[in-house]
Amino acid sequence: MAITVYNLMQALKYSVKLYHHCTFVILILLGVLWVSESKGQQTSLITNYMFSNMVFNPAYAGQSGGISITGLIREQWFGFKDSDGNKVAPETMFLTIDAPIRAIHGGIGGMVAQDRIGFFKNTSVKLGYAYKAELGSGIFSAGLQLGFQNGKFDYSQFKAVSADDPLLTADQAKSDMIFDLSLGLMYRVPDKFYVGLSGDQLLQSKGKNTQYKLQRTFYLTGGYQYDIPNHPVFSLQPSAIVMFDGAAFQFSVSGLVWYNNKFYGGLAYRFQDAVSVLAGLSIKGFRLGLAYDIGISKMMKYSNGSFEVMLNYVLKIETEKLRRSYRNTRFL
Repeated sequence: MAITVYNLMQALKYSVKLYHHCTFVILILLGVLWVSESKGQQTSLITNYMFSNMVFNPAYAGQSGGISITGLIREQWFGFKDSDGNKVAPETMFLTIDAPIRAIHGGIGGMVAQDRIGFFKNTSVKLGYAYKAELGSGIFSAGLQLGFQNGKFDYSQFKAVSADDPLLTADQAKSDMIFDLSLGLMYRVPDKFYVGLSGDQLLQSKGKNTQYKLQRTFYLTGGYQYDIPNHPVFSLQPSAIVMFDGAAFQFSVSGLVWYNNKFYGGLAYRFQDAVSVLAGLSIKGFRLGLAYDIGISKMMKYSNGSFEVMLNYVLKIETEKLRRSYRNTRFL
């Protein structure tokens, strides 16, 4: 079916009606967004958060129905440098993998990630398990994730204001290996909606050499899929994420328009930080997602925005075939 002006007008018309059809999940999320003094950044910001739930919530492990592998690279504040020309803008890279395992009534997942900002680099490895159970028309899951993080400061790159500072004048790097854990809950109705609540870095572990301390952060996430009546090739998918580290809130809201379950485009807004443009495609198990953040904070004067590339592949596991493989005694 070709895209016509009429179809686009109908999509816009139904997007307005969507407000009146959203479930209590989205209403709860929007209710949290009233905090007017929300500012600051906790953990890594990800514009493609709706496709990267494994990063925030260990309860998502095994939800895709197959072996799911997701990789993402984010360049934040592209072009931002210090007075010496050093690239000091935040960079984020991660690779996650998860899969359902019926024998343990849930799924397992893992992640390898690296965050770099200035002369500090943090590399983490996390492994987790999620228990799943049918609840009503959806699936409830609870997850636990254990992680190790290696934080490293390269003090040789700093310029000490005072020669008496023994730390900044040291021509060496210091690092720490830190252990921590995460917990999460999720309820999901396939092809309808999901809502998740999780806590990351709950132990707030602290390194002895670098004095680097993990900040406990909580996430509330949710998304909804609305299929437009009389126009089945179009669907609308609003989503939101709220982060709280005990001192400050940060939240993002987004809306995607899908065409034929293969192509999508949309916009996102991160409070006091950026307006984002998203686009992508999903074909034969592969999903490619691109996002560009247009800064609306004072950082816009010193950077060219932020750019993000995400790639996901899901290898479906045909569990139904196992159920159909049986022998009937009448035909032995």
